[in-house]
Amino acid sequence: MTSVDARASTIAAAMEQVAPRLRRLRTLRGVTLTALAAETGISKSTLSRLETGQRRPTLELLLALSLAYRVPLDDLVGAPDVADPRVRLRPRRVKGRTVIPLSRQPGAAQAWKILIPTSKSTPEPRTHDGQEWLYVLSGRMRLVLGDQDVVLSQGEVVQFDTRVPHWFGSTGEEPAEVLSLYGRPGERMRRHALGEDHVEANLR
Repeated sequence: MTSVDARASTIAAAMEQVAPRLRRLRTLRGVTLTALAAETGISKSTLSRLETGQRRPTLELLLALSLAYRVPLDDLVGAPDVADPRVRLRPRRVKGRTVIPLSRQPGAAQAWKILIPTSKSTPEPRTHDGQEWLYVLSGRMRLVLGDQDVVLSQGEVVQFDTRVPHWFGSTGEEPAEVLSLYGRPGERMRRHALGEDHVEANLR
């Protein structure tokens, strides 16, 4: 077998595992096809065909699912490992932000480093199942959580239920660098929630 044939065989084997990976990940997350369709904008029929192997996944579809599940794209396609121990962080643009995945296990809590430009200052609240923990690495971050509007500075942290309408971004004055930890429903993270006194002091 030539190197070209071997490479083609490896790619084909990886693609064959996409359907069961997608089905297993959705089952682990306890997400319905209806909910996933609403989150990704992909029709239920297309999602179903992807999970049964009747539809070949495209990069566009996989990127949407990667963002919805908050896992690196490699976890969906099962990219073969290479003999290189270095962890390669692959930043990508998501709604005008630079997002760098810091974790690789699809069934565990997900970690992300998010670079928010000054221009991302218009709130667009959303909801989804889970818990999120945010730590401001640099700059100042604005958080809209329900009816609260809070500004957090470098070194400050907040944890919240993502079923509450929420949005975080720039204050409009400077960019921000944020560490995000997201846990799916049922997972527990050791944490200290933002105190009420602190929230009141930072209300805009």
